[in-house]
Amino acid sequence: MTVDKARYGPWALIAGASDGVGAAFAETIASHGINVVLLARRAEVLNDVADGIHSRTGAATRVVVIDLSAADAKESIISATADLEIGLLVYCAGADADFAPFLENSITTAEAMLQRNCLIPMQLSHHYGRAMVERGRGGIVILSSGAAFVGAPNMATYGATKAFDMIFAEALWAELRDKGVDALGVVLGETDTPSLRRLREARGLAGPDEPVPGATAPEEVVSAAFESLGKKPTCMAGKQIRRGARLINPIPRGVLVRLMIRMSRRAMGADT
Repeated sequence: MTVDKARYGPWALIAGASDGVGAAFAETIASHGINVVLLARRAEVLNDVADGIHSRTGAATRVVVIDLSAADAKESIISATADLEIGLLVYCAGADADFAPFLENSITTAEAMLQRNCLIPMQLSHHYGRAMVERGRGGIVILSSGAAFVGAPNMATYGATKAFDMIFAEALWAELRDKGVDALGVVLGETDTPSLRRLREARGLAGPDEPVPGATAPEEVVSAAFESLGKKPTCMAGKQIRRGARLINPIPRGVLVRLMIRMSRRAMGADT
């Protein structure tokens, strides 16, 4: 696995970089000589991640401490990176720590998730994607979830937002692939992240910091993503989610996206 510095550098922006998959993305990207902007809410944790990455890889780091549900989140991120050339956007934020029925949560909680998982990645993709197209190179990676495939209890808003993320990333792939910009939706199954470990502990399912049996490691997700970036619109990151996706939809998503491209062109009279 390689990360092409000439194509995706000199800076990458990783949203949700304080631990788990986001931190693993940041470490891997930096190890290939690309400087990283790390974005998350927890300043102390984020600074520790940045210091560790710099000491191990020598890459420059910049920390942006922000709550993605804040009204001015987009403007704050763009302002904090205005002097940088962002060649790679990786959006990992947006996990659901509640796992509660829709009506038992406040509507403001659902609205905050809608902003974190849909509005902000859309806004950042638009802002940084335009500059990437002008340069003729770059990449956009947006994390989705197996919850995107079908509605399920206790994650109504989460599943719906992750369906948005998957479809949005696939559409970006279709629109940008001829402009030198690679887009990819990364669909996660059960992944052994600190947030999932904390949730399992809180629900009495595991001891403190106990590994999640059978779950995909964050490093495996990152490896699968970079093996797919530039080659296909969607990556099923891990054996578990690949098996599940084949059961739910036996036609690979890459085939479906290409079929939709042909149907769209035909409808517009551009493909005979």
